[in-house]
Amino acid sequence: MLCESGGQDLINNFALVTYIPDPLGHFLDDLRRELIPGCAPHAHVTILPPRQLSATPRAAIESVRSQVHDFAPFELEAAQVEVFPETDVIYLSLGQGRQELLRMHQAMNVGPLEYKEPYAYHPHITLAQDLTHEQSVALAGLARRRWSEYPYQRMFPVESMAFVQNSARKLWFDLARFELHHAPSVR
Repeated sequence: MLCESGGQDLINNFALVTYIPDPLGHFLDDLRRELIPGCAPHAHVTILPPRQLSATPRAAIESVRSQVHDFAPFELEAAQVEVFPETDVIYLSLGQGRQELLRMHQAMNVGPLEYKEPYAYHPHITLAQDLTHEQSVALAGLARRRWSEYPYQRMFPVESMAFVQNSARKLWFDLARFELHHAPSVR
């Protein structure tokens, strides 16, 4: 769950994400609220999963800033509803563009952002989490039905990233934004 306002209760838990634009982002936020009433979603794809920093947030932001020029905007495809069997997290898998996310993760998970993650990085769009197995089975069926009814394009542009920080209330706050730019043409 992500939001864009400041907060008083920030904790040492950070991530790097790209937000999903409307109409897909709006649809996914509505779907998350249907699956998990009371949540406050902001549709996104995580590039660097939540992590504690051993350096300052400023050092982490500068690390991203120093590498962002290596990545151009690209198209990402939301594919199908699946469930991680180890955690019962319901998610949308990703098709086209997935390899670019893997490349970004590998390049950015260094220096002040380096973190040994509990699971191998698997780019996806989270739809519901913190579920029992029985809940995940039932809600995955509902998510698949809703996803089959989605009438718009399932591709979306990845043109920017946000470095975010978690709060004790489990809300995420933007600390910095980074635009992806096409490399200048060589003459």
